Amino acid sequence: MFEGLSDKLGGVFDKLRKRGALKESDVSEALREVRVALLEADVALPVVKDFIEKVRVAAVGEAVLRSVTPGQMVVKIVHDQLVEMLGAEPEPLRVYGNPPNVVMMVGLQGSGKTTTTAKIAARLTRMEKKRVLMASLDIYRPAAQQQLQQLGDQNGLAVLPIVFGEQPVAIAKRALHKGRTEGFDVVMLDTAGRLHIDDALMAEVAQVRDAVKPGETLLVTDAMTGQDAVNVAKEFSDKVGISGIVLTRVDGDARGGAALSMKAVTGTPIKFLGVGEKIDELDAFDARRVAGSILGQGDVVGLVERAAQVMDQEEAEKAAKKMLKGQFTLEDMGAQLGQLRKMGDIKGLMNMLPGVGNLKKQMASADIDDKKIAHQQAIIQSMTAKERRNPKLINGSRRKRIAVGSGTSVPEVNRLLKQYELMSKMMKKVGQMGKKGMPGMPGMSGMPGMPKMMPPMPPFK
Repeated sequence: MFEGLSDKLGGVFDKLRKRGALKESDVSEALREVRVALLEADVALPVVKDFIEKVRVAAVGEAVLRSVTPGQMVVKIVHDQLVEMLGAEPEPLRVYGNPPNVVMMVGLQGSGKTTTTAKIAARLTRMEKKRVLMASLDIYRPAAQQQLQQLGDQNGLAVLPIVFGEQPVAIAKRALHKGRTEGFDVVMLDTAGRLHIDDALMAEVAQVRDAVKPGETLLVTDAMTGQDAVNVAKEFSDKVGISGIVLTRVDGDARGGAALSMKAVTGTPIKFLGVGEKIDELDAFDARRVAGSILGQGDVVGLVERAAQVMDQEEAEKAAKKMLKGQFTLEDMGAQLGQLRKMGDIKGLMNMLPGVGNLKKQMASADIDDKKIAHQQAIIQSMTAKERRNPKLINGSRRKRIAVGSGTSVPEVNRLLKQYELMSKMMKKVGQMGKKGMPGMPGMSGMPGMPKMMPPMPPFK
């Protein structure tokens, strides 16, 4: 998300930083380019006008023009205004009143509403230890209720049993009754959608709202529809009333105009971003982290949270101790590759690291992608246990057997073994540094604030 906007703004600010002292005309020229970049990113025109004017007022002040680093000061001003436009303070889900707390999910058909219902339920269950009951009120779309039931079964989430012929308001009341009598903390209602906004849809949503009085009404909308998503949000906000927005498919939205416009146009906060199709690929929205990502500063906090969701801390601590002793095997390398794949798309993860935007060309030439990681895992899995623990056993004939078994080539096996050698040497150096009292690990886990459970990224060549 925001790739195009991030690249363009990066170019604008690089010019400012190189100029040293700035004149008012320099700032005006830069803001013209920022304005064009925002409009090309599909940000609503009124939002762009307001944003540019606020930045201009702050950026042409004496404090900036006389600053020792005026270019950096302008970047900070743009960052702060982006945060304000997106919503300065994170607004978590309000599910802490007298249980059961009702969360009603609304939106158009095809926006990812049912999947998002399950994602939020899984997040509340795993991260906040809540007992969550899901209920499908969609009696119109074929197999919609069965879809929610299947998601519940796959992820160990409670779902209200289906009673065929029951109407949406009755289903909502039954879910609330079950939530009260069986000790659920949260009841999530997945309402029906339509292909477009119509009076019948709005009337039904309003009836359910009046019957159960939800503490949260979340609009789920597809980020890839751009300004249409903003218009849908405004319609629901005006006619039904919504307390928060979930933007789905943000991983496929290179422009990001919907996210940047949503809060300013509707006055409703974005609460979650759907960043993939897996059950754990849902991020809490944080304006500061998003603004930092747009300006090429990465999202290390988001990376740590993603790691914490998919990694077993006890196993990670054991692996870290082995590495510090210099005991790094191909089994350990295979485990790291598996952890990276669980965390999501590798290029998306790279974009969460600070400064990686400047390395995109190198990344493209290195051909770093999920398919390559899968191939490397297959190579390691095609080895015997003895080979994984003692790679010196792997001679020419064994390499041919491993290549055939993994569906790869001997050169690919050779490259992986070379990478393993590099990582093994790196781990031995880390162990030596640890003995000398030097804390931390290389790669991501050596960065400030990163937990030991975060594995170092393996090198790709």
